[in-house]
Amino acid sequence: MNKNKLDKEKIEQAVTLILEAIGEDVKREGLQGTPRRVANMYEEIFAGVNVEPREFLQVSFTEFHDELVLVKDIPIYSLCEHHLLPFYGKAHVAYIPRGGKVVGISKLARVAETYARRPQLQERLTSQIADCINETLKPFGVGVVIEAEHMCMTMRGIKKPGSTTVTSAVRGLFETRSETRAELFSLINAK
Repeated sequence: MNKNKLDKEKIEQAVTLILEAIGEDVKREGLQGTPRRVANMYEEIFAGVNVEPREFLQVSFTEFHDELVLVKDIPIYSLCEHHLLPFYGKAHVAYIPRGGKVVGISKLARVAETYARRPQLQERLTSQIADCINETLKPFGVGVVIEAEHMCMTMRGIKKPGSTTVTSAVRGLFETRSETRAELFSLINAK
């Protein structure tokens, strides 16, 4: 599904320039393979660029279940597009199927992972997951909640490790019916 290949050579050149710019000797033993390792890492971390997550939702099953389906605690990690530092945490993805159209629960995690494997903002990531499911499956409702810690707040700037950012995106019944939204948040918070 990945349409464009990452330019690893350019990444290696850029990492070499960054190391030189901070005053490091790129020829010293510990750094000799670093540009290549970073390029390989970026290929993995940014594997969601140019991938269409809606494709994961094309295979559905007919199962007349019209109650809430929630996949909790999906581990996610991404790189904040402002500083290229990681943020990581968990996503909770829910939907209420319409017309017997359900998808394999792993597909919900794949959608979340694909959007996370791009330079991101947590707020956008949350909305992209909700919109993708809503527009593709056309369910009665979609709810997405992401809880994440941002290294740009931990390692630099305000330096507040352990702080968590929570974002939500609700569509359909989760947006219009407070009792449905309350059920979702109750299930997310249940242990």
